Amino acid sequence: MSVKSQRIDPRELKRLSVLQPHRTLLAIIGDWAIIAAAIAFSVYMQHPLAYIAAVLVIAGRMHAFGCLMHEAAHYRIIKNRKVSDWMSDLLLAWPIMATVDGYRMNHLAHHQHTNTDDDPDWAAKLGMAQFTFPQKLLHGIVQLLGYLVAVNSIRDILHMAKRISKHDRSTRTYKMLRIGFYVAAAIVFSVFDLWTAFAAYWLVPFLTLFCLFLYVRSVAEHFGSMDYSDELGSSRTVYPHAWEKLFFAPHNINYHLEHHLYPGVPYYNLPELHAILMRNQTYAEKAHITRGYTTGLASECFAPTAPLLPSHHPVSY
Repeated sequence: MSVKSQRIDPRELKRLSVLQPHRTLLAIIGDWAIIAAAIAFSVYMQHPLAYIAAVLVIAGRMHAFGCLMHEAAHYRIIKNRKVSDWMSDLLLAWPIMATVDGYRMNHLAHHQHTNTDDDPDWAAKLGMAQFTFPQKLLHGIVQLLGYLVAVNSIRDILHMAKRISKHDRSTRTYKMLRIGFYVAAAIVFSVFDLWTAFAAYWLVPFLTLFCLFLYVRSVAEHFGSMDYSDELGSSRTVYPHAWEKLFFAPHNINYHLEHHLYPGVPYYNLPELHAILMRNQTYAEKAHITRGYTTGLASECFAPTAPLLPSHHPVSY
């Protein structure tokens, strides 16, 4: 009997894996509504603090789009896979310059070969300064500041685009439709004179805080004081502080260990899955669970005596 089968009753797993499309559709509508409300609030207030708040909120919802795109990559939105992919591209992926299938190709390989040389995420990040831990707190602060001035964001976007393009299997028709989406958006922005608003309320959050949130989550999932020899220690689940859910952990993306063990469970059932798994003493003792992205995760990633360069770190894998 496999280790997994001892952790959860197959009947419970089947129940937890049942799709409830209305929940995801409402989540998508809610995320777009929050973005619209944030923009309206900022425009109405005409104050720098209102604008900063809007950028924070919009970047958080962009991250939420990415989390729901992740659900689409696992076919966890609706049963009709073609409809799911088109809907997810239009409402989630294309607005943040991604595609569901492009993300899927990379992400499913990550699941199949987690934290090994055949894992495209692991292979791409291993040895990079921003993913080498423990490191000095000052180095981490410099990394975050790099996102706030968009330098690190552009670096990450170009790096990811290069990786995804190597396995691009999109058809010519698909590519033309995607280009048409952006052309149509450009026409609307031109007709209604929205380019300034687009830059302020989409490009700025996209190139700063959105990429910062993605980076922090990426670190949290598989880096910093991990035990790669044990499946319960090679992925991290984070109990976020309430405010962190808005930015670092939308749509239960913080239950990453549970997701790796049972990727067929949609995001809205991950808290219940976690609670069931925690009834198992072995799981509760060995699962890598951290309290807070800005507290527990930070304490696991930074050390005053850490070396400055990745080449100074001992090999631990």
